[in-house]
This record gives sequence, C-alpha cells and structure tokens, in this order.
Amino acid sequence: MRSKWMFCGVLVIVFSAGVAVGALQQQASQSRREPQFENEEVRVWKSIVLPNQPLTLHRHDHGRTIVALKGGTMDVVDGKGQTKKKMVWESGKAYWLGVDPVSEEHADLNRGKEPIEVMVVEMRR
Repeated sequence: MRSKWMFCGVLVIVFSAGVAVGALQQQASQSRREPQFENEEVRVWKSIVLPNQPLTLHRHDHGRTIVALKGGTMDVVDGKGQTKKKMVWESGKAYWLGVDPVSEEHADLNRGKEPIEVMVVEMRR
C-alpha cells in the first residue's frame, strides 16, 4: 500500500513539472512584461517584445528610463496598428521617455527578426 502512495506522489510531481514547463514555454513565445521591483518611488519591469507580437495597448502616466538589453527598432502603434513613431534602441544604452498624452494608448511593435529586450524604470512621482 505504501508503494502505491509513493507512486501516486511521483506521478503528481511529474505532472506538475510538466505543467510548469509548458507554461514557461508558452510564456517564452509571447511578448510580455516581467515585473522586477516596485515601491512608492519607482516601478521596474523587463519588456520582451518578440517579432510581430505587439505588447497590449497601454499608456504611461509617468516618465521612465529605458535600458536596452537587446536593442532594435520599435514601432509605437495606435489601436488601429498605425505607426505613430519609431524608436531605435542600441543595446547597452539608456533612453528617457516622458509621460504619454492623456487618453492616448499605444502598443509597442517589433517589426524586426530578433526579440527586443528592455529594462524599464518608471518614476512614480
């Protein structure tokens, strides 16, 4: 009887590990934000924008510094997918982006062939 319960425990562990790996693989194939740190003064996240997979529509109420980990050219597009501006980010360099206009949302779109990765440091005050 004891070995039966041990076998069931092993099956649960193997199944759980498989589900976790599957979730990580799915996440790795999507553009996303990965939270890093947050307090009353600052919010930090890593954005990974895969080719032709825009981040969801959003806006920024605070200024922020972008540090390009893996650079590239990012299109800032409106809700209809129309490019409003292009930003070229060089790996290893930092850039300042101010507050977005009120009631204007955008998505970040990487039209290149390689992922773009940036660390975003948003000031909260």
